[in-house]
Amino acid sequence: MGDPTLRAEPVAKSLHGAFCRDVPRRELLQLAAAKIREAGAPYTSVYMYMLDDAGDTLVLEAFDGRTTDLTRIPVGEGICGKAVADKTDLNVPDVCAAPEYLSCSLETKSELVVLIRRRDEILGQIDIDSDVPAGFDDAEIAAVKEVADALASLL
Repeated sequence: MGDPTLRAEPVAKSLHGAFCRDVPRRELLQLAAAKIREAGAPYTSVYMYMLDDAGDTLVLEAFDGRTTDLTRIPVGEGICGKAVADKTDLNVPDVCAAPEYLSCSLETKSELVVLIRRRDEILGQIDIDSDVPAGFDDAEIAAVKEVADALASLL
């Protein structure tokens, strides 16, 4: 496991700075998506899905990268919905081998879903598509989790 491409500490500092300036939630999420994607490969597209008030649907609130038609995902459906239903982060090294994968792009080869949670409460998730097969190693997962934890403390 090498050094991660994503450096989480500067992202978290940017988020905290924006929060101190009373930046609205959607802008915090947009900032996080943009900063993660700025790291380059394997971060092709970054989607910020948050749970709706009923807690049964993920709603796309911000993204950086390719557009997607998947703006609402029921909990339990697709990789994103499965992560929430199972209450666990998911690293899918080959989306073609995942029967539950809901395709956003034909170029996507791997996907990482990291939950944004405050203690036991799931607020949403960071969903990352990569054009790199098996794009996310333990170091990348840990870096994204650090950003998710920073978001959880601010949202």
